[in-house]
Amino acid sequence: MFLMPLLTGLLAGLTKNQRQCELRQAAGAGLTLVSAGLTAAQVMTGQPLSLWQNVIYIDALGAFNILLIALVGFIAAVYSVGYLRHDVAELTLSVRQIRFYYLFFHFFILTMLAVSAVNSLGLLWVGIELTTLISAVLVAFYGKQNALEAAWKYLIMGSVGIAFALLGIIFLYLSGIHTLGQHSSALNWTALVQVAGELNAGWVKTGFIFILIGFGTKAGLAPMHFWLPDAHSQAPSPISAVLSGVLLNTALYGLFRVYAIANVTLEGQAAQYLIFFGLLSIAFTVPFIMVQHDLKRMLAYSSVEHMGIITLSVGIGGALGLYGAFLHMFNHSMAKSLLFFAAGTICQRYHSKQMHRITGLLKAMPVTGGIFLLAAVAITGAPPFNIFLSELTIMMAGFQADQVWVSALLVALISLIFAGMMYYMIKMVFGEAPAKLPKLAVSRWSTIALIIPLALVVLCGWYIPPVLDDTLSQAAGVLQEAGK
Repeated sequence: MFLMPLLTGLLAGLTKNQRQCELRQAAGAGLTLVSAGLTAAQVMTGQPLSLWQNVIYIDALGAFNILLIALVGFIAAVYSVGYLRHDVAELTLSVRQIRFYYLFFHFFILTMLAVSAVNSLGLLWVGIELTTLISAVLVAFYGKQNALEAAWKYLIMGSVGIAFALLGIIFLYLSGIHTLGQHSSALNWTALVQVAGELNAGWVKTGFIFILIGFGTKAGLAPMHFWLPDAHSQAPSPISAVLSGVLLNTALYGLFRVYAIANVTLEGQAAQYLIFFGLLSIAFTVPFIMVQHDLKRMLAYSSVEHMGIITLSVGIGGALGLYGAFLHMFNHSMAKSLLFFAAGTICQRYHSKQMHRITGLLKAMPVTGGIFLLAAVAITGAPPFNIFLSELTIMMAGFQADQVWVSALLVALISLIFAGMMYYMIKMVFGEAPAKLPKLAVSRWSTIALIIPLALVVLCGWYIPPVLDDTLSQAAGVLQEAGK
């Protein structure tokens, strides 16, 4: 599984012919998805996968994240072909830059897969740091001043955040040594989770707070989220989709691994931190959504909201809360990827990300405009699309856990966000298109990339396939079992 993105990136980077480079990287992304699917199936139908003396450890939670990374990565790899061909045709990119892009794109996928497959919290930290370094290159890909500034801001804030996380992991390590009496397994998640109730509460609490700040920065939780709108808006749209669709999830994955230990040690206190930061992230989004002018920045702030919803749901806990969190993680990945893909095509046609310049989408681009409208409605949580179902599940989990005020506040906040986003979306979709709008032949590659997440956004609004349901249940079960 790890060899596929590594070899794909190297092969694409060494292939001088543009068409061959595109085909090889797309095929490689498909093989990565197949290998991830086979790995996930092995874990879901048997026992956790353990290799190299437990250095590699993939349970149902890791398998779920691996599958989601590979799926979004494949769709983004397909979309990238049509998206970058347009830039080459307009002479804004060279074939050499295309090769550079695919090299780092697949290395980026590799680092996220690695984060989801290691047992040591130290190696997990290294993996998350590598995702920052590699994705920063992709954020700065176009080389313009705004892109370079966004990448630099991302690197600085990401590095500060990851430094906090390192301090937190050191505290966990000290507590692990004190309890386990050995250095070799003091950072292994499987070892720490078994003795979570015996760990030093003071060290674990301090460590968890540092890790919450550190990984929370990478996940875009407020108030540590300020790098996110710039990075998402300046990156190429397929990279924006991967950043929002799976990179943020990967940071949350690391946070939730530590949370599974800390919540037992602190006798449920860690859950209150997640609820607080979850609600804070959603609330922070409201004013920024209301005053946005840049389309991709608005979608980025929407990601802050949804990371908050996922974090909140894990904090609520219980079987329903954990299931709802991972259902929402999947649903957001599909809906937000779809939105960024559609937005990328729209911005190429209108030569602008400014929403006041994008009007008459249904007339100018009936298919893409229609998909964009459906995705926009879906991301705000309106029925009958997938986000509505997962948000409803999370609200029910709040009521079930006697957190009525949390569910009520969640409803109020997402209602405000719905109103703000739909105000801008309706203005863009309807009305008259600009008189002098350049023609844009939408690539078949881009169309295919839109169809896959669109189908899942619509389908999962009223029906959860049994395979997905079982995967989500087992992923939630990992955290639930760890909390006992």
